[in-house]
Amino acid sequence: MTRKIPMRRCVVSNEMFPKKELLRITKNKEGQVSVDPTGKAHGRGAYILKSPDVLDKAIKTKALERALGTTIEEEVYEQIRQFLK
Repeated sequence: MTRKIPMRRCVVSNEMFPKKELLRITKNKEGQVSVDPTGKAHGRGAYILKSPDVLDKAIKTKALERALGTTIEEEVYEQIRQFLK
């Protein structure tokens, strides 16, 4: 029996991908936005494809800000950029 692969939707492209191909960004109760490499952190999560091009598009279209319902500081985008390298 094959195991089911968890699928998640990229907030930028709106396409479904296996969870392993995506990076989870979370917003906790205090409203702090952070990168969640484990995919297990508490709070509201949004997924983006692990690609610098997708990140640039997310910044331009504010897709992550809409998905998390908050404004995102430049430092957070820099953290995401570091994870994608």
